[in-house]
Amino acid sequence: MSDFRMPSMGADMESGKLVRWKIRPGDRVKRGQVVAAVETAKAVLDIEVFEDGTVRELLVEEGSEVPVGELLARIDGDEQTAGETAEAATAPRPRKAAPERAGPDDSHLPRKPAQPTRPGPGHESRPAASPAARRQARQRGLELSRLRGSGPNGAVLVRDLDQADDRTAAAPSQGFEPEAMRSAIATTMSRAKREIPHFYLSQQVDLNTAEQWLENWNHDRPPAERLLMAGLFIRATALALARFGELNGHYGPDGFRPSSDIHLGLAIHLRGGGLVAPAILHADRMSLGEITAAMQDLVQRARRGGLRGSEFNQGTATVTSLGERGVDRVIGVIQPPQVAMIGFGRPRPRPVAIDDALAVHATVDISLAADHRVCDGHVGARFLNDIDQRLQHPEGL
Repeated sequence: MSDFRMPSMGADMESGKLVRWKIRPGDRVKRGQVVAAVETAKAVLDIEVFEDGTVRELLVEEGSEVPVGELLARIDGDEQTAGETAEAATAPRPRKAAPERAGPDDSHLPRKPAQPTRPGPGHESRPAASPAARRQARQRGLELSRLRGSGPNGAVLVRDLDQADDRTAAAPSQGFEPEAMRSAIATTMSRAKREIPHFYLSQQVDLNTAEQWLENWNHDRPPAERLLMAGLFIRATALALARFGELNGHYGPDGFRPSSDIHLGLAIHLRGGGLVAPAILHADRMSLGEITAAMQDLVQRARRGGLRGSEFNQGTATVTSLGERGVDRVIGVIQPPQVAMIGFGRPRPRPVAIDDALAVHATVDISLAADHRVCDGHVGARFLNDIDQRLQHPEGL
C-alpha cells in the first residue's frame, strides 16, 4: 500500500484546498492519471498519481484545506494479489460522525456532498452518454458523471457538453484571487532575493539568420504548422541547459542537485493580473513544432484552468519574456528551488557591425539571473554564448 499525500506546487505553498476527487474507492488508477483537483493561491491544479494501483480509501473531504505532506488517500500497489485488492476494496471501514450525511451507506466516503455507492455486478458503472458525447468529453476534459444529461434515461448528449462549456466560461475563474496570488508571489520573490545570491548577465543576439530561416519555414505552410520565434528561444535554451547542468536543477537543504531532465518553466501572465510558471516537461526532447504546440497549450490551460501539479513542481529552470509588451530587456528573479531564470526581450531592428560594414538586423537581448552558490559568471557567459550560437544555426534546432 502507498500513501498519496498533498504535494507541494511551489516554494511558497504551505497548504492547498482539495476541490474535487476524481476517483472513488475501488477505482483502478494508472501512473500519471489525474485523481484530484487542488486549489492553491495561484491556480486550481490537476494532481496526478505516480504509480499504478487500486484506490483503497479517500481520507480527506472535498473542500478541506490540507497542509503539504498530509495524507490524502491510500492506494494498493499492483504488487498485492488480486484477492488482497478485492478484500481491501470491499472491507468495511470505521464510520466517522457526519450528521450532515443523508444515509448510512455512504458515510465512509470523504465527500461533500455524499456520493452514491458504486454499482454492483451487472450494472453499468459508466454514466450513460452517446458515443459522440463520450468522445468529445474526453477531448474537452469534462467528467460525464458530473453532467446532467438531456437524452433518454438521462443520457449525456453533445449539447449537454456545450452547455457545460458555457457555464464554465461564464463562471468566475476558480482558484484565482488576485490579492492572494500577489501575496504568494511577494512571499516567494522576497525569499528568493533574501536567500539566493543572484548574479546577472545579458547579451545581445543577432536574429537575422533565425528570422530568415523562420520566414522560409513558415512560407506556404498552414497556420497550424507554422513556428514561432519564441519556440526557437525555448528550444535553444533547453539544449543549452542540457549542456550546462550547473544551471538546471534544484537547490535544497542538502545543496544543489542537478537534473538530467529539462523541465523548462514558462512565465505566463494571467488575464486580470497574476503570474504562473508551469513547465514544458522534457523540453529538450521536443521538436520545434512540439514546443510551439506545448507553449500554446500551457498558455490556454493557465488561463482557463487545467494545469497539472507536475507542471508546477518539476520545473528545473524558467524562461520569462516580455517582448510582446514592448520591453527590450527583462531581468528576472529566480524561482526557488531553481537556480536560473532566463529572460528574452523584444526582437527589434538595431544597427549591427558586420565585419567592417554596418547593417540593420533583428536582435534580441537575452538575460540570465543565476545562483552564485552553484556557478559563476564564467559559466553563465558560456551558457548565453551557447544560446547565441544555436540561434545562429536555427536549422540545427
